[in-house]
Amino acid sequence: MRLVTWTLRLVVFLLLAAFAAKNVEPITLRFYFDLAFTGPLILILLGFFAAGALFGVLALVGTVLRQRRDISQLKRDREAPPAVPPPPPF
Repeated sequence: MRLVTWTLRLVVFLLLAAFAAKNVEPITLRFYFDLAFTGPLILILLGFFAAGALFGVLALVGTVLRQRRDISQLKRDREAPPAVPPPPPF
């Protein structure tokens, strides 16, 4: 199974490297207010991919932190001795 995983990783890497080698032409990315950035297509694609991955991770940070807090609270509750109920009033 490990050999299949590494073979698949190598194939994906080689396909991405070939894609990068074919897309080195400079392009101009135009923004608002006459701002422009000129660079190789593959670097611009890689930059936008990295920015999207970063935004995805940042979108999950709150959920992950809340889940970690909930898990630690459940662990504390599980390890705490059971509370003795107060005696009934007469």
